[in-house]
Amino acid sequence: MPPLDDNRYLKGGPVAARIIAEVRAAAQQATDEGFRPKLVSITVGDVAAVDVYVRNQRAKAELAGIDFEERRFPAELTAGELEAAIHGMNADPRITGIIIQRPVPAHIPIKAIQAAVHPLKDVEGMHPASIGNIVYNQLDLAPCTAAASVELLKATGLDLKGLEVVVVGHSEIVGKPIAFLLMSEGATVTVCHHMTRSLAAHARRADALFVAVGKPRLIKADMVKPGAAVIDIGINAETLPDGSSRIVGDVDTESVKEVASWITPVPGGVGPVTVAILLRNTMVALNRQRAVYRATFGSAEATLAAE
Repeated sequence: MPPLDDNRYLKGGPVAARIIAEVRAAAQQATDEGFRPKLVSITVGDVAAVDVYVRNQRAKAELAGIDFEERRFPAELTAGELEAAIHGMNADPRITGIIIQRPVPAHIPIKAIQAAVHPLKDVEGMHPASIGNIVYNQLDLAPCTAAASVELLKATGLDLKGLEVVVVGHSEIVGKPIAFLLMSEGATVTVCHHMTRSLAAHARRADALFVAVGKPRLIKADMVKPGAAVIDIGINAETLPDGSSRIVGDVDTESVKEVASWITPVPGGVGPVTVAILLRNTMVALNRQRAVYRATFGSAEATLAAE
């Protein structure tokens, strides 16, 4: 972990704490008005790594005043049975948001399952409609990791208008949404991927460099512009000579921190903010649902809240 007094590290904890405090205030107001937010986590099968994520999400949700319920399903569950369960949650007005924990068993098509979550309850921002809305500058329900990465860049205080940004990695839920989020802020964005020629030449131009490819220590110091902000989204397990392992990012942090003005540590950078964004998305989802109830039922909104 980085020294606490090294200001080159763009730590996620303070940013996450600010967001959670804002969510807590909004959740309290909603609760006082009869609409207590609630998250439901779906886990299929027994995966030890998932349990760690669920415990963290539960702890942060409770801190923010959001109810959290875990629903576990056996690994043998069919995709159809899981979709039916999700449709039931979609119809339950007491449930604000639905989280699908990954990984799921190989026979479960994750994209189809994610699409089964109603867009109004898609707090992960991964429904095709949620991702598509980003193209039209509807940015308040973006994929959590992408939104968290952009939030960390904003924490540097850099003016995003005209900022030269390079995104390394073009996945549907991280790289591409980051590009659209930043373009909406007026940044000039280049997206690199495995077919990009001369990655280093592109990376060295960046005032802000985002990296999310799943390749440990891919980005070296000679690939980074002096004074740049580097947002490392990678999470990789690295085996040490003694057989133990540690978590490292996609950036060679020790060398890059001597060149960059800001760099996110791994762990401790994007991760905490991602959970905070999940909770912020929950309040966005709740407000959208309340607007629909109000438009559809008028004064019956209070009746729905009491069910």
